[in-house]
Amino acid sequence: MSNEFKNRVFGCAIIKSINSNYNADFSGQPRKLPNGIVYATDKALKYSIRNYWKKSLGIDILYYKHLNDEMMPVDLVELYKVIYKSEVKNDEKKIVLKNLLSALDVRLFGATFAPKGAGIEKKNVSVHGTCQITHGVNKFPENYVYTEQGIAPFTSPGEESEAAKGNTTIRTESKIEEGHYVHHFSINPKNIEADAKRVESIGLNDDDITKIKEGLRKGVSYYDSSAKSGTENEVLFWVQLNADSKLVLPSFVELVDISLDRKIDFSKVTAILEKEHIKKEIEKIEVFYNQDITDVVNLPNSVEKFDLEGQKQG
Repeated sequence: MSNEFKNRVFGCAIIKSINSNYNADFSGQPRKLPNGIVYATDKALKYSIRNYWKKSLGIDILYYKHLNDEMMPVDLVELYKVIYKSEVKNDEKKIVLKNLLSALDVRLFGATFAPKGAGIEKKNVSVHGTCQITHGVNKFPENYVYTEQGIAPFTSPGEESEAAKGNTTIRTESKIEEGHYVHHFSINPKNIEADAKRVESIGLNDDDITKIKEGLRKGVSYYDSSAKSGTENEVLFWVQLNADSKLVLPSFVELVDISLDRKIDFSKVTAILEKEHIKKEIEKIEVFYNQDITDVVNLPNSVEKFDLEGQKQG
C-alpha cells in the first residue's frame, strides 16, 4: 500500500487553447467574465482529469456519468449500487463514508452525497476534497472569440420546419482564437484526515499524488473532441511544502504573465518563492512542460524541470 501523503501543495495548471473552445457556456460561447476576459470553470479541468483517470488509467470514478441498460444516466442510489455492489439503505453511515473515500475522485475533489429515497436521507455524507482548483483565467492579452457556421447533413423538424422547405440545418460553433488559461490549485491532506481516521484509512496517499499530477499534466490533451480540438495541457507548476509547514501561498492566477509572443513569465511567482522565510518552507518545486514548443521564463533557481510525460529535462 502507498504511504500516507502529508505535505501541502500549491501550484497552477496552464491550458492552451488555439482555435478551440475549452469550456463553453450553455449558448456554446467561450465563457467570459464581465470585463470580457475569457475563463473556464474548475469543473472543466476536473472533468478532464476524471475522464483521463477512467478511460486511460482504468480507475473507477464515482462522480462520472454512468448509463443503465436503457442508455439513461443513473441516479445517486443506482450509482452507489453499481460502484460498491451494495445498497445505501442497508449500509451504516460510516460504511457509506468508507466507500466514498475509496474513490480517487472523492479523496481529491470531495463529494456531496445526498441520495433521495425512502429510508436513506439520513445516509447523507459530505467530504471536503483535498485538492481545490480555481477557475482558469485566460492570461493571454487577447480574447478574440469568433463564430463559424456549417451545414449539418440532417434537418431539424419543428415550427417552420426546414424539412418542409427541403433545407438542411445550419449549425454554428464559437471558438477562441488563442487562450492560455491559468488554474490555481492547492492540496491539503488534512481536509480528509478526520474522516479517514473514522473509517481506519490512511487518507491521501503517494499513489493519489502521482495520479493527480498525471491528470493535471495530461487530462485536457487526452480529452479530444471536435469543439476541444486544439485545447491541450501546456504547463504544470508544482510547489510542495515541507510536511510540517503552515505556509499559505497566494493564488498564482494573478502572478503568471503571458505575453503576445507566448512567453509564460513566472517572475512574480519566483519573487515570492525565493524570499528566505518562504524558501525554507519548501520541500521541492517542479515544472512540467515541453521545452521544444513552450517558452517558460524566470522560474525559481531550485526548480526541477520535466516534460509532460514526467521525464526529466535539462
